Amino acid sequence: MSIALGIALTTASWQRNTKCDKMTTCYNLLLLLMLSWVCDVTLAAHLPKGHNSRPIIGILTQEVVDDVMKPFGKTYIPAAYVKFIESSGSMVIPVRLNQTLAEYEKIFKSINGLLFIGGAADLETSDFARDAGIFYKLALKANDVGDHFPVWGTCMGFQLLTVLVAEENLLTKTTAENLAFPLNLTAAARSSRMFNSFPPDLQKALSREPLTGNFHHYGIAAETFKGNEKLERFFSVLSTNVAENGVEFVSTMEGRKYPFYGVQWHPEINQFEWDRSMTIPHSENAVRVSSLLGQFFINEASVGCW
Repeated sequence: MSIALGIALTTASWQRNTKCDKMTTCYNLLLLLMLSWVCDVTLAAHLPKGHNSRPIIGILTQEVVDDVMKPFGKTYIPAAYVKFIESSGSMVIPVRLNQTLAEYEKIFKSINGLLFIGGAADLETSDFARDAGIFYKLALKANDVGDHFPVWGTCMGFQLLTVLVAEENLLTKTTAENLAFPLNLTAAARSSRMFNSFPPDLQKALSREPLTGNFHHYGIAAETFKGNEKLERFFSVLSTNVAENGVEFVSTMEGRKYPFYGVQWHPEINQFEWDRSMTIPHSENAVRVSSLLGQFFINEASVGCW
């Protein structure tokens, strides 16, 4: 079945004020204008077994809240996320908001993984949160029957995963605005799937060098996470950091049973964002971190690829 996903691709600089991080920053965006052409996603992924060796990642589009962007469309995807996925060896399909459940089920069967991006949306009442919840449940169901389907959340996407799992919003003030941190890796990180492919020197660098860019004002406090049975049972905490207000927050996590992954920081910007006003790590090790995490996620998606 063909699904209308008409898009016009362009990039633009814009100023955003996010509900996720309550700060203004510049991004290069891939604007997705739902306009004209028809994309048959079943041709891309729903081929007979043995015919598709390339994973396809769906990226749930974000709602436009900035007046400067509204003339271009209602939803968007920052270009860095698309580049992050494509440079790691996967195709990308934009997943438009406000579709029917039947349409989302068809799209879900035609992709091999899903990315929840950062941006500006209410994590409980927005269209983004509602539609993400649909895919979250579909992913749980698929994995429960042996269909490996990974989900990745970055920044607000990370926060959204905690809301979906905990079934309540437990976020608190954890300001880390325009800062780069080393990660305070936990014991679980050493045996984690996410960092398993990192060579010893890079694991050491990750805990000593400021390789992770942070642009948020809210997060999940480590103490709150530990005190929530649903989060503790679902996720392993791989790293924490300390916010500007002194609160320790969870910065990296991965599912214990499910291939669900979350980072409060932005691995995609290390390779693909160049705004001099932003504290973006561009060192050799920072690029290695970004590249290896992208490859890791795509490898996870390839597990369920035909």
